Amino acid sequence: MVEKHWSSVCHKLYLLRPILFVLVVPNLFMLETVDSVKLADKVNSTWQKKNSSEKLKIMVQINTSGEMSKHGLPPGELITTVEHILQKCPSLEFVGLMTIGSFGHDLSKGPNPDFQLLISLRQELCEKLNIPIGMVELSMGMSTDFQHAIEMGSTNVRIGSTIFGERSYPNKPAGDKTQKIKDRVAMMHF
Repeated sequence: MVEKHWSSVCHKLYLLRPILFVLVVPNLFMLETVDSVKLADKVNSTWQKKNSSEKLKIMVQINTSGEMSKHGLPPGELITTVEHILQKCPSLEFVGLMTIGSFGHDLSKGPNPDFQLLISLRQELCEKLNIPIGMVELSMGMSTDFQHAIEMGSTNVRIGSTIFGERSYPNKPAGDKTQKIKDRVAMMHF
């Protein structure tokens, strides 16, 4: 129960103030939701103020589905954003790409196109910036599709609902089994 409550508190805190989140969460190891140069710069300067001897590992979040309800960079901004992080954010360590794909993809229609796009974006990024492909992790897949994501090459999956149970949203219609992802999802690794 404490872990579920802590997760909820951290999620709400992150939605309110991403930079405050970076400052107050003890033992923060990775942030998977960097979705702009502006946010990368803020996280970098905030991490520097913490005087940590370690760089903060980050993933760049890409909006592969194009849905307005999802956060993330447009795919076309990936290369310049990662270049910026590598060149201008010395307290951050770029380690990979993250996406939240469309909810409820029907696997009988083939592989999830959002996952396929993230895989191709990683390939393009690695070729253009001369980064070994094995150095760029993929975070894709959640409680409902993590097995498919792993089959496609995901190195990180987000399965909080499987572990802690479905989140309760105040405005969620009763009986709605298609939990819609709301706002930014803060992925933490302790």
